[in-house]
Amino acid sequence: MLYRLAWGILRLYFSLVKGWVVEGLENIPKEGQLIVVANHTSYWDPPILGAAMTRPVYFMAKVELFRYPLFGSLLRLLGAFPVKRKAVDRAAIKHALSILAEGKVLGIFPEGTRIKTGELGEAQPGVVLLATKSGAPILPAGIKKGRGRGGVVVRFGKPFFLQAEGQERKEAGKRIMAEIASLLY
Repeated sequence: MLYRLAWGILRLYFSLVKGWVVEGLENIPKEGQLIVVANHTSYWDPPILGAAMTRPVYFMAKVELFRYPLFGSLLRLLGAFPVKRKAVDRAAIKHALSILAEGKVLGIFPEGTRIKTGELGEAQPGVVLLATKSGAPILPAGIKKGRGRGGVVVRFGKPFFLQAEGQERKEAGKRIMAEIASLLY
């Protein structure tokens, strides 16, 4: 209920105040497990991506955000869960896989941090691991600043599947970032 309320308020805000444009909504599967991946340049990216989606998104978020009791509680109520970056966080991986096993949408920013320059970084190995272990389709999204009234543009690409083992995982990460890059034109 809180998620839907926040979703509606954010959609209204981004439509009226920011003048956003959302493209490719037809590419979002109506049901089933899904991993949505996007570039990450701003603190606004998770709310923008969540509001643009037609289904609730359970975001993996850096553990540091949960250290503030009120904010951390709000994030949890909205479905976000913590991940320790720069480490193998087995609890976060297990939680992410359970979200996918329940047929829900997992939201990840594959670079693992904000890249303020606007350039795309490398995908962290966790996103490839989750995609290959779960068998979930990956929905790429590109978020960029627009011009004029279209203050923010969100583009969803077509979902795709990954199959990668060992050394192929680095190449699979490159494919994820290439799919996102194709939406930032």
